[in-house]
Amino acid sequence: SNLDLMTMIQEMKKCLPEDKRRSSKPSTISALNYALQCVQQVQANKEFFQALNDRRVFQTDMMTYSIEELVTVASEHTPKNSDTFVAVFSLLSGRIVHISKQAASILNCKKKVLDSSRFVELLAPQDVSVFYTHTDQSHLPLWNVENQMDSLFEYAQVKSFFCRLRGGKDQEQEKHYAESCCLALAEKIHSGYEAPRIPMEKRIFTTTHTPGCVFLEIDDRAVPLLGYLPQDLIGTSMLMYLHPEDRPLMIAVHRKILKFAGQSPFEHLPIRFCTQNGDYVILDTSWSSFVNPWSRKVVFIIGRHKVRTSPLNEDVFAARNKEASSVEKEIRELQGQIYKLLLQVKMMKISKHWLAF
Repeated sequence: SNLDLMTMIQEMKKCLPEDKRRSSKPSTISALNYALQCVQQVQANKEFFQALNDRRVFQTDMMTYSIEELVTVASEHTPKNSDTFVAVFSLLSGRIVHISKQAASILNCKKKVLDSSRFVELLAPQDVSVFYTHTDQSHLPLWNVENQMDSLFEYAQVKSFFCRLRGGKDQEQEKHYAESCCLALAEKIHSGYEAPRIPMEKRIFTTTHTPGCVFLEIDDRAVPLLGYLPQDLIGTSMLMYLHPEDRPLMIAVHRKILKFAGQSPFEHLPIRFCTQNGDYVILDTSWSSFVNPWSRKVVFIIGRHKVRTSPLNEDVFAARNKEASSVEKEIRELQGQIYKLLLQVKMMKISKHWLAF
């Protein structure tokens, strides 16, 4: 009944952590969002460990190390950079077997807490699937005793990825059993506008989006410049992040994209792009596109962006002071116009020539 529902919501509000409260009286939306995050975390943990169990492969030629030997191996790859730490965690249970000392200061929690955590519990719920995708045991190279002294970067040809980490939960220590482990090198990401700053000439990143203006790929270089992780943007509309006054410009941009489809990149007017902290950067962008040679339609659009002006708040990872205003209807209408525009067939000049057989 409605009474039971309201009672349940009131109980949920009491459980809302202080850092999730926007005011002294937590809203129903905040309580429901927090409950959803908790459910996602539990579900993600369950799926993560179940998937690992399903994919576990017993290999008789795999090297076995004691905890002390793992600590020694990890210490060989612990860099001098104070923003980087090494973690070794079980691929079966996710439990942290070893984590270097720097982790406690980087994650702002006691090392004892980290030592008793499962690595997946340190992740934001929305990043668990990304973490699993990149640490699937079948995709990781085996540790070879002959290559122990090689550089981690040279030996393990594994692409880096981005996740949000937080302090672990205090749990009882568990017994150590022989199990497959993953050695991971984690580095804290700083805003590109704070020391050590990314030089102006290197504040460049690329994106690709569909004719419907949905992000397909985000260059890793965008992370310290915009504050978003790639998984935050992929699958969302690029129009959401543009300044409201600049959104109509995208009609002209995509009209020109259709005109010069498949040709050399062209530049257009600068655009204002909203960073994760809510401030805007001004981007100089050159646009190009890929045309399907059979349908002669634009398949995706590539943007090469260079930051012209930094955000007012240079910490792009800072929390937003206020939520972005909802303009879904306006964005959907604009997306529809651009999509219909790019549905047109690109007329291509075909040179005639003789073929000899």
